[in-house]
Amino acid sequence: MQQQTTPDAYAYNAQQQQVQQQALQMPPALQYLASLDQILIKQQKEMIEILIGWETANKYIVLNNVGQQVFFAKEDSSTCDRQCLGAQRPFEMLVTDNTGQEVIHISRPYKCMCYGQCFSCAKCCLDKVTVEAPPGRMVGTVTQVYEGCSANYTIQDAQGNTVLLIRGPSYCACHCPGDDIPFALMTTDGNNEIGKVSRQWSNLLQEYFTDADNFGITFPMDLHVDIKATILGACFLIDFMYFERSGNKH
Repeated sequence: MQQQTTPDAYAYNAQQQQVQQQALQMPPALQYLASLDQILIKQQKEMIEILIGWETANKYIVLNNVGQQVFFAKEDSSTCDRQCLGAQRPFEMLVTDNTGQEVIHISRPYKCMCYGQCFSCAKCCLDKVTVEAPPGRMVGTVTQVYEGCSANYTIQDAQGNTVLLIRGPSYCACHCPGDDIPFALMTTDGNNEIGKVSRQWSNLLQEYFTDADNFGITFPMDLHVDIKATILGACFLIDFMYFERSGNKH
């Protein structure tokens, strides 16, 4: 006797076909990101910024765990915003693959900081980035959560559902030379750590004379590529909010 396919099975099969079709339509670099469980981000610094402190657009190289370049990220912001607003400045971050094709777009609007991060309790002051992958397809947002002086965030999918939490250290914490600074990726109940965004110690000259930063990101390999791209956006937001402090690093 031939077994009939139930409506639920039809719906599941249609959903799987849609997911597979979307994966095929993704740029190859995003398909490759889907297969990774770790990426490294290294910030590049311009000599003019090192010598005279003139704030230039941030640039980053994104590598896999064996040091091969996967993406290149470049900030798009105005000279006036960089010099006058510093780390609070709005920006568009263009993430391109090795052929120069933009595959991820990250947008940060300007937010007024109320006497430092510890006092930015009003909703209008809470920092946020929106992530598109590829450009034009919104995949998620990262939003600051006000919890005193702790650096905490929510990661939401394209439908606005909270899928992960980020739990970071206090803005007032002191860190010894050589310490990495972790921002844990937590499940929505806050009980399980599934990965982390970690700001990695580089060397004394870079630490104390520039604001160039290195980060490592770990996440489950089977995490949806949309959320992986959103976590990359979270890394850039964390860098600007927490570490973009020339000569005044935490």
